[in-house]
Amino acid sequence: MTTRRTLLFATASLPFAGPALAQPRTITIGYQLPLTGEFSQYGERFRNSAIMALEAFNRSGRIPAQVNIIFEDTRSDPREAVAVARKFVDNREIVAVLGDFSSSASIQAGRVYAEAGMPQLSQTASHPDFVRISPWQFRNITTQAYEGPHVARWMAANGVKRVAVVAIQNDWGQSVVSNFADAFRATGGEVVATQMYNPGNREFRAVLTDIARSRPDAIYIGMFYEDGAAFLQQRRQLNIRAPVYGTSSMYEPKLIELAGPGAEGLLLSTSFMAESPDPAVRAYVEEYTRRFRSEPNMFSAQAFDATNILLEAIARAWPDVTRQRVRDELARTKDFPGITGVTTFDPETREPSKTLARMRIENGRFTLIQN
Repeated sequence: MTTRRTLLFATASLPFAGPALAQPRTITIGYQLPLTGEFSQYGERFRNSAIMALEAFNRSGRIPAQVNIIFEDTRSDPREAVAVARKFVDNREIVAVLGDFSSSASIQAGRVYAEAGMPQLSQTASHPDFVRISPWQFRNITTQAYEGPHVARWMAANGVKRVAVVAIQNDWGQSVVSNFADAFRATGGEVVATQMYNPGNREFRAVLTDIARSRPDAIYIGMFYEDGAAFLQQRRQLNIRAPVYGTSSMYEPKLIELAGPGAEGLLLSTSFMAESPDPAVRAYVEEYTRRFRSEPNMFSAQAFDATNILLEAIARAWPDVTRQRVRDELARTKDFPGITGVTTFDPETREPSKTLARMRIENGRFTLIQN
């Protein structure tokens, strides 16, 4: 039995499909994502949210056709991502793709899609270079070019003058460091230490000891929640008191469970908060929690919005749902009312216009900071 497989998800035929002999047209989307390997928990969340969005769209009757999604596992490995991209490009039924998870995998796949003329919308590829590949790339997440300066200004407003930065050693982690550090220095602050760690390494005591020697006012970490939980736990064990700010990638309820008391006081920005009173967010959180027995996080929400943005583009392109038309309609996305906020793609850069909220972990819960 293989772990890497293609999954075709199709909802029931629409009620207006007509007589049994009249087969409705089927439109197909590809979704490349990590369903196995180190990042499989993110891929599972993407798939859950995509299925929710797809079922709702097919029930809505927006177009007289059924939309299906093919989910293909890449492990978020750039080589696997390229292989899947080629497979999707060769499937003429696929009009657009979602994914991948990491910037590295999304960029490598993106080069294949750019050459073939396939629209690609990533829910999480935040490296600035991703949308620079070609006019066929889109994302609905804020980039480190936006998030880094946002946090840098936040720190400066809180009186932070000296900061240490720790990030994962990959394309995304390097963009975390460069975008934040440049912006923090522009505020008059000093980056007193920079540490990069290899993916899969969750032993941070040596890194923390080195950071402590530089006596920072605060620490900025660019990592995912599993690594972040280990970092925060070990920081508490070493009694390092400098406050920690994190990237939005760390917004995950399990972070608090894994880090325990070490998570207390963590500051981070995010485009989604499950505790929001917004009716659309509440409806999404309640359905997701009921169906999948876990609370959605920012990654779940990003995938939900990405899928809906693409489905809306397909609806606007109908009946001429070609790769070119879907790309053009994606580029026209304006004021899309998603659960991660309103999304508009810049007509030139295809970068999303978004806003970020600020949160702190207090008493074992994520709480919104009122600006």
